This record gives sequence, C-alpha cells and structure tokens, in this order.
Amino acid sequence: MRVSIVGASGYAGGELLRLLLDHPEVEVSQATSESHLGEFVYQQHPNLRKRTTLKFTSRQTLEPCDVLFLALPHGDSQKNIEHYGSLAPRIVDLAADFRLRDAGLYKSYYGHEHAAPEWLQRFVYGLPELHREQTRQTRYVSGVGCNATASILALYTLVKNDFIDMTRPVIVDIKVGSSEGGASPNAGSHHPERSGVIRTFSAFGHRHTAEVVQELGLQDVHLTMTSVDLVRGALAAGHAFVKPGVTEKDLWRAYRAWVEDEPFIRLVKDRRGIYRVPEPKVLAGSNYADVGFELDEASGHVVATAAIDNLMKGASGSAVQAMNLMCGFAETAGLEFSGLHPI
Repeated sequence: MRVSIVGASGYAGGELLRLLLDHPEVEVSQATSESHLGEFVYQQHPNLRKRTTLKFTSRQTLEPCDVLFLALPHGDSQKNIEHYGSLAPRIVDLAADFRLRDAGLYKSYYGHEHAAPEWLQRFVYGLPELHREQTRQTRYVSGVGCNATASILALYTLVKNDFIDMTRPVIVDIKVGSSEGGASPNAGSHHPERSGVIRTFSAFGHRHTAEVVQELGLQDVHLTMTSVDLVRGALAAGHAFVKPGVTEKDLWRAYRAWVEDEPFIRLVKDRRGIYRVPEPKVLAGSNYADVGFELDEASGHVVATAAIDNLMKGASGSAVQAMNLMCGFAETAGLEFSGLHPI
C-alpha cells in the first residue's frame, strides 16, 4: 500500500518514517514539510541515512494514497480534514484534533470550538488495546496523547475489573522526557535550562486528562506532569484505592489475563534483577508498554504503573499498530523492535 505523511519533519513524523520504511506491506510515497521543503528527509532524521532518498515535499502537492498519516501541530488537521479525506480512504491523525468524541469536552480542555465537529464521531480512539475491533472496521483513527496512553494503560486493569473505589479521587503522577515538547524548542526545553531538572510543569488540568476521562469513564481523575532528565520516555504512577476485599491475588489474576493476549503489553513485577518494575529506559524505540502494580492490602492503596516510549507507544508506534489493524496486516508488522539494553 502507498502511504504518505503530512508533517514529517518533527519527532513523531521521523518515527513514522523509520517504522514505515521497514514495514513489509507499505511504500512511503510522500513526506511533507513546509519548513524543510526540498531537503532530504535524512537531513532532519539522520538515523535514516542510506535508508531512503525521499525529499520533503509541500502538502500542496499531495497525491492520492491508500493511507494518509497526519503528524501536524494540534489544531491544523481539523481545518483541512475534508481535503485530506478526499486524498485517502484511510487516515491516521497523530494530533489531538480527533481524540475526543464530545465537542464540548474538546472546547473545555482546548479552549476553542472544534473546526469540524461532524468528524469527531467518525474517528476511533487510536489505542488498539481498547478498541481493536472498532479499529479493524473504521477508516479513521485518531492519535493518542502520550501521557494519556501511559495513564490509561496504568489504570486499565483496575477499571475494567471494577477494583477501584470510585468515591475517592484517582491521582496519576507522570514523569516525562524532553521529546514530549516536540522538535521546536522553547525557553523551557532549551538544554541548559532543562538538563538535570525534576520540574513539575502541570499540576492539574492537563489536556490529556480528557482522554483518560473519555476512555476509562473516570470523572474524579487528575494528572500531574513532571519533567525529568530524559529524552524519550514516560512513566505513569496511578494512585487509587481498591474496594474492600480486593487482594493482591485478584490483581495478579486480572493483570495476567489482560497481558496474555496483548502483543505489546508486558507485566513487569519481578523479585530479582535491576529492572523489577516498569522503566522507560529499556523501551526506547519500541512499541511495548510495561505495566505493574503494588498494593497495600491493609489500607487498600494501590499504585499502578505504566512505562512507555512517548514517541512510540505514545504516538507513532500506536499509529502504525492501528494502520495494521485497519488494513488487515499482522498487528505487529513493522513493530517488532524490542528496544536496547544497555542504553
């Protein structure tokens, strides 16, 4: 199949190129960038040297293709979705434009009216672990927020099995790497100002909270973001309280049942070794999500964790996984890389 990427010069676009160039079922036709027009893509993504001779083209010269990936800044895709829809029968949008089904919820978290509200219901939320069958049947898949992905995967088993005491708030503390800020730096992401920091930058009200509310049905949930000295990676630690009578054996049973049939979810809860709990470092470049939990049975306090590479499982990896499902490919096609250790 012929695939194209709109907005391919950023970090997510670069990851898409890396994955799709090695994908056994697709050919990358075009990769657009208005700011790097005419340059070889490897000049922005040096890891792709000798992998491709593609040059960045303008989105104005886009040709029809089988699957169109949109890796544009938030807010851009919705303004031109009718045009993009005329170019390809299948679209995967990595931005936040079509993640939320409710236009009112979108306005609440993003501060403005949605430009194409009639398209919101056409898109399936792009986390295959939650919407695998819907993804197989749809033509439009949204992106996923990286912090939302880590939070959802951390809490999913607890919510699905009705373990959480919903009368108490759920708090998710998320440690994130600098690549979440994108390829265009600002004063806060400038290396001399960011190196060595542990900086809480969003204590409440982060936009990705809306995805957790939508996907898990949690109303009293709060995400807190803290920047740490990583490039790639996000680690979510969800704090909640389980209902009376829920034991550690119940959690073991539920987690094992979940991960057994999931190709990219791994339960990490070991007694030996260095990496006994989920750790983003060993996931760099992979589409895996490592999940774990700790329960204090005396108090009912549970800490549910999930580690991901924010550019992969939190963005481009899930997008390719969704494309595989939409197109009838093997779900793991192009996504088998297991990460590196040591790194």
